[in-house]
Amino acid sequence: MNTTFSEMIDRLTATTPEQEDYTGEDGLLYCGKCHKPKEAYFAPDKAAIFGRDRHPAECDCQRAAREEREAAEKRQKHLDTVEDLKRRGFTDPAMRDWTFENDNGQNPQAIRARNYVKNWERAYAGNVGCLFWGSVGTGKSYLAGCIANALMEKEIPVYMTNFALILNDLAASFEGRNEYISRLCRYPLLILDDFGMERGTEYGLEQVFHVIDSRYRSRKPLIVTTNLTLSELQHPKDTAHSRIYDRVLEMCPPVCCTGGNFRKKAAQDKLGLLKELMNE
Repeated sequence: MNTTFSEMIDRLTATTPEQEDYTGEDGLLYCGKCHKPKEAYFAPDKAAIFGRDRHPAECDCQRAAREEREAAEKRQKHLDTVEDLKRRGFTDPAMRDWTFENDNGQNPQAIRARNYVKNWERAYAGNVGCLFWGSVGTGKSYLAGCIANALMEKEIPVYMTNFALILNDLAASFEGRNEYISRLCRYPLLILDDFGMERGTEYGLEQVFHVIDSRYRSRKPLIVTTNLTLSELQHPKDTAHSRIYDRVLEMCPPVCCTGGNFRKKAAQDKLGLLKELMNE
C-alpha cells in the first residue's frame, strides 16, 4: 500500500526533461525553448508532506500547447453540439443551408430576422415570437430557417416543422398526444412553417389548437410562417379558426414579407442556363 502511494507521489512530483532542457542556477529544470522553469519548489511545510522539495510547473511552451489543445477540444465539442441540435431540430436536412451567410441579400426583412437573433435573450424572456406572412415564394420559410440555424450555432435548441408532419406524427405516435406536444413545448423556440396549409378537418383543427394552446401556455416564443393574409388571420371564418389565430397573433407580432417571388426567379435562372447549355 505504501509502495503504491509512493509511486503515485513520484508520478505527480517528477518532471521528465526534454533533450534541450537544462538545469538553472537555482537547481530547477528549465525549458530549452522558452527558458522558463518546468519546476517549482514546494513551500517548506508541503515538502515535508510529499518528501520532495519540488513539483512540476508549466513553462510557456507547455501552457501554449495546453491552451491550444483545450481550445481545439472546445471547438470540437461545440461543433458536435451544433450538429446534434440541427439533426434533431430540422425535419428537412436542406434547412441547414438556410443561413444568413447564404442569403442573397434581396429580402428586405432579413435585417429583422438578424435583429431577432441578436436580441434573442430579450425575446425569450418576454415570450416574443414572430409571424412571417406574405405571398408564396417571398422567403418566409428561409428567414425562419436563418433564425433557427443562427440560434443553434449559439447552442440554443430549436425545432422547425409544420402541421402536416405534426398531424402525421400524432396519428402514428405511440407515446401519446400529450407527451408529444409537451416535447414540442420544451424547445426554447418552436417554428411552425406553412401554417394554414394543413388539413381543415375537425380532427386536424383540434390538434392544431392543442399544439398552439400548449405552446401559448408554456410561455415560450413561437415563430410562424404562413401564406395567409393578415386580414384572413384577423377575421377568421369560424370559431375553430378564431381561437387558433387569436393565440398566434398574441404570441407572434406580424412581419409582412414582400418582394418578388424568389422561387420564380430561381426557376427563370435555371431556364436561362438550360437554354444557354442547349444552344452551345
